Amino acid sequence: MVCVRVGVSVADRFRELERPQAGRLKDVVLMATVTGFEGLRHPRRSDLKQFAELFEPLFGASSDEARRQAAAALSQCQHLPQSVALVIGNAPISIAAIFLTRSTSISDTTLSQIIRAQGPAHATAIARRENLSVHIVDALVERRQTASAPAKAVDIPAAAEKRPPETVAPDAAKRLREEKLRGDIRALARVTKQDLPADPAIEPLSPLHEALLVRFARSGEANLFAASLAAALSTSPEFGERILLDISGQHLAIALTALGMRHADTLFVLGALYPDLAERFGGATRGDALIASLTPETSRASLQSWLRAVQDETATKPEHQPYLAPERGTDPRRTPVAKETTVRDGAVTQPNRAFGRGR
Repeated sequence: MVCVRVGVSVADRFRELERPQAGRLKDVVLMATVTGFEGLRHPRRSDLKQFAELFEPLFGASSDEARRQAAAALSQCQHLPQSVALVIGNAPISIAAIFLTRSTSISDTTLSQIIRAQGPAHATAIARRENLSVHIVDALVERRQTASAPAKAVDIPAAAEKRPPETVAPDAAKRLREEKLRGDIRALARVTKQDLPADPAIEPLSPLHEALLVRFARSGEANLFAASLAAALSTSPEFGERILLDISGQHLAIALTALGMRHADTLFVLGALYPDLAERFGGATRGDALIASLTPETSRASLQSWLRAVQDETATKPEHQPYLAPERGTDPRRTPVAKETTVRDGAVTQPNRAFGRGR
């Protein structure tokens, strides 16, 4: 895991993150850490321990949007430290919902702890999981009975405590009610499974999009590159910018590999946008090594998890201001309104260019 196996201690990393100029660096480091862990097919015990130590404080210090993306990505992992699963599961439901519903690496013990510690929204998300075990169904039933117990106690007349034993409802009726609750939970899980949205479709790059990406990478126009990448993915421009914000270049390499860009063009784009990937390391460049470590299958799975996290965002957001723009007051992707040309002393004055390079 690249983000962990470096010659810098975890304490040193977080001292750097406390600097005021760090800005969104915490979000970037969180996603880079998650992406590096995703690349480990068979993580060792030391890898799991190091990931848990680095992830938990990063997760707590990052923005809700970054935590939502991290939870969606880790819901696809087959091996995950249970301490990490517990941290994500106890997060607000807007962040933890997709993880609680889809993760296969979270244990029944951890799920039971979350059911007992959190509210009805977390329990509902867990009830939507596939193949609920008997222990989890019992925990959900107990959670529901515990939540409704005070209301029932108020409605019970005081004389009920003095009724003869033969007039009290038998234990069989209680068991029937519990079975009915279990049936309702299983039915809810089945209905939810049918209503789950399909994975986002990832279409191969068209020749036009591929040419635009290479052109904007060559000219160094990061905003237009991000907008073209977002258009190729049929998603928001903000998501294209977030991919470019990964200073390691790994997120962009994953996206281009998933889109099926040719190897030569992918290598050129990575070297143009991240100069350190153009450095030669042995007989090849660092970009070659990064591309060789990826496969189309794993790249598509990672990209789909990111796109799914974007789809799950339901909060209304203000108008997007691009991260990569030199001036956040204007959006360089929009065609500026042309000002009327004026004639002064026979010379024509042209409107100023809002972005791009002069020719």
